Amino acid sequence: MLGLGKSPRRFTTAVTVFGLLATGAAVQAATAGPAAAATTHRVLFDNAHAETAGNADWIVSTSQPDPTGEDSSPSGEADWTGALSSWGVALQQTGDYALATLPSGAGLTYGGSSATDLSNFDTLVLPEPNTLFTTAEKTAIMTFVKNGGGLFMISDHTGADRNNDGEDAVEILNDLMTNNSVDSTDPFGLSIDSLSISSGYPAAISDSTDPVLHGSFGTVTKSLIASGTTATLKPADNSAVKGLLYRGGYSGTTGAFFATSTFGSGKIAFWGDSSPIDDGTGQSGNTLYDGWNDTGATNAALALNATAWLSS
Repeated sequence: MLGLGKSPRRFTTAVTVFGLLATGAAVQAATAGPAAAATTHRVLFDNAHAETAGNADWIVSTSQPDPTGEDSSPSGEADWTGALSSWGVALQQTGDYALATLPSGAGLTYGGSSATDLSNFDTLVLPEPNTLFTTAEKTAIMTFVKNGGGLFMISDHTGADRNNDGEDAVEILNDLMTNNSVDSTDPFGLSIDSLSISSGYPAAISDSTDPVLHGSFGTVTKSLIASGTTATLKPADNSAVKGLLYRGGYSGTTGAFFATSTFGSGKIAFWGDSSPIDDGTGQSGNTLYDGWNDTGATNAALALNATAWLSS
C-alpha cells in the first residue's frame, strides 16, 4: 500500500500502475525505459461526481478509466467521445501524458492500492463536479495537493445544479476548500463567487514570465465566459494566490476568472466556467457548444498550459 506521506512525484511504480489500466501511454512508458517513465505526466479526470449530468459531458472519452480503449492513437478530437476530448487528445498526442478517468461509481482516494488512486497521478482535474465530495474524498484531495499534487478546479455559474441535488459546482468547490480535515482556513487563498455572469471575454494580465499564460502550448490573451463566475482572492491568507485573467472592469483581488495558487508542495488552478473547455462534441443527446475553439479567446492554450504547469 502506498503511504499517505509520500509525494505523488516520488512514486516510481507509475508504469506498473498504468499497466493495470492497460493504456497505450503506459505501454509506451514501459518500453521507453526509466528516463521516459519519469517524465510522463499522469493526469486523472474526475467523472465520479455527476460530470455528465444534464447536458454536461465533461469527459475526455467514454472509455473509462482508459481513454485509449476508444482509440489508442487518436488523430483528432472526434476519435474520442466527450466534450473534453479535444483537451484529452491534445495531451495524448504529445506523447508526454498518461491520462485516466475516475469513472462514475468510484471514489477519490489517496494512499490506496487502486490504479486510480491519487498517489499514482501528478494532476487531478475536477471539471464542474455536481455532487459533494465525501469527507474521505476531501481529505484525499487536500492531502494529495499538500504532498505535491496539482489540482485543477473548474466551476460554473451559481445555480448550475445539473442533477438537481441542491448543490452546484460553486458550492461543492467552496465546500472542499472550507470544510475538510486537512486545512479549512482558506488554504488556497481564494473563494468562488456566487455569481452568474452571462457573457464576456476575461483578459490576461501582462506577465511574460508566467508559465500558464506563456507556455509550450501557446500564449494566452483571453478566455470566454458564457454563464460563469469569478473568484475573490485573499493574499493575506495565501500570498501565492495570483489572478491571471480578469472579468472586464476588475483587477487585483476581485473578478478573477482564472487564478493559480499553491498549497504545501502542490499547485492549484481555478477556472470560473466550464464553457471554455467544451469542444462542442460529445455523447448523443447532449446540447454542447464549442468554447474550446472560440475565435475570441485562447482557451485551448490556457487549459493545456495550466495542465502542464500543474503536472510539472
